Amino acid sequence: MKNVEIYTKGYCPYCRRAKELLELKGVPFTEYDVGNDPVKEAEMRRRSGRITVPEIFADDELLGGCDDIFAMEERGELDERLGL
Repeated sequence: MKNVEIYTKGYCPYCRRAKELLELKGVPFTEYDVGNDPVKEAEMRRRSGRITVPEIFADDELLGGCDDIFAMEERGELDERLGL
C-alpha cells in the first residue's frame, strides 16, 4: 500500500467525500487541514500546482481531487494507483 496524503479544509464537502472513499477502501492516509495553516496550503499549491482542495497524493504522485479519484474508481484504476 502506498503512502497516501490528503490536503483538506474542514468545511469542504468534496474533502469529506474523498476521505470517505479512502476509508471505505481501507486506505490509511495522512490528512493536512490547510484551512488555517498557510504554510501547509503553500506546500499543497507547490506540490500540486493547484489551489483547490482536496489534493490527494500517493507516494508523492498527485492523484488529484475528489472528482479525479472517483473517476479512477469508476474506471477500475484507483486500487492500482493506491497500491492495493
